[in-house]
Amino acid sequence: MARIQKPSSILNSLGEEIVRIIAPVSICMFLVVILVSILNSNSESTQVTSIASMVYDETSSDSTWDKFKGALLNSLAFVGVVTIATFGLVALFYFGCTKFLKLYMGFSAFMVLGVMGGEIAVFLIQDFNVPIDSITFLLLLFNFSIVGVLAVFMSKMAILVTQAYLVIIGMLVAYWFTLLPEWTTWSLLIAMSLYDLAAVLLPVGPLRILVELAISRDEDIPALVYEARPVTNDDSNPGEGVVQRRVWRDRGNVENTIPDRASESNTITNSISPVLSGQNNIGLIRAEEGQNNEELSAPLIQHRINIQPQLREEAENLVLEGMGLGSSGAIKLGLGDFIFYSVLVGRAAMYDFMTVYACYLAIIAGLGITLMLLALYQKALPALPVSVLLGVLFYFLTRYLLEIFIVQCSLNLMMF
Repeated sequence: MARIQKPSSILNSLGEEIVRIIAPVSICMFLVVILVSILNSNSESTQVTSIASMVYDETSSDSTWDKFKGALLNSLAFVGVVTIATFGLVALFYFGCTKFLKLYMGFSAFMVLGVMGGEIAVFLIQDFNVPIDSITFLLLLFNFSIVGVLAVFMSKMAILVTQAYLVIIGMLVAYWFTLLPEWTTWSLLIAMSLYDLAAVLLPVGPLRILVELAISRDEDIPALVYEARPVTNDDSNPGEGVVQRRVWRDRGNVENTIPDRASESNTITNSISPVLSGQNNIGLIRAEEGQNNEELSAPLIQHRINIQPQLREEAENLVLEGMGLGSSGAIKLGLGDFIFYSVLVGRAAMYDFMTVYACYLAIIAGLGITLMLLALYQKALPALPVSVLLGVLFYFLTRYLLEIFIVQCSLNLMMF
């Protein structure tokens, strides 16, 4: 008896994407909270001086107004440096200096893993009294850093290895950001969210220019970007050849066909743009390469491809040509988003864990909202603003309202 298959909804399709991003983001935030809990017993004594605090160095004796003005100046200066650096990245990418950018990114990753990671490892070794000599430690640290650079930039490794190193890099950078003064940290989070919004959505935004340039050239932007593992077959029908890819499509040009062997090189001509993220923006849309000129009428929709096994690999290669994607065609999220999400929960961990839970739930909710908006608008959207602004709001609501309420309920033996 034939059974009519109900079309999957947008929310059903988005569920998979949300799960694939929530897991690494949650791991990164959890690791930062653990590091903060272990190493930052006294946050005031562990503050560092960096480019994010080059204008004003906050001290506990300063007045509230001085802290506010200084934090504002620090955040403006940091956003200015990031803006200049991003336009520099656009200029280098425009003039085709891709190899130089990859080398620079590789060197940056090596410094993060070797210097920042090494210093944190020394702190942990001292705290837990790990018996290890300096030569062994340096050899392990050097090998760890080199493998990380190779996994992220220089060679093809298992995707789980690359994902793990990207999460570690995000964790290390986020931990050092948590060492900034408190007022500077909150000001910086809000400023970076607003910058991300402008850089992605404004016509002159550097991230928007960078993405459009990459689309026109069908190239990847050399950047620290987390790539999730895509689904590549249909578990319910393992015998059928199913090719699934996540690609950007123009709304006005959504027809796609699978060609016969004589015309394969000419018929896949749809406007396919990269699912591409800079350091602080996210892009996602899923589309399946259909058969019999099936038209895509929903933002997220699935189509099966029943092709001969010997043609499947050739068809996949043709689909990938000109996309500017990695070989997996997976959802991507800028590592900058990982970092600032983790900075927020790390700063919350310096207060109490109830605030950490509230901030974590707010960030995940914001990420889900961003993905839903992405499915509706089908354009690159910044991942920081919704999540970070919700996280900051819930931090202060929890700290100054919810905690007082919970404490009073506990003192009066009231339970709900």
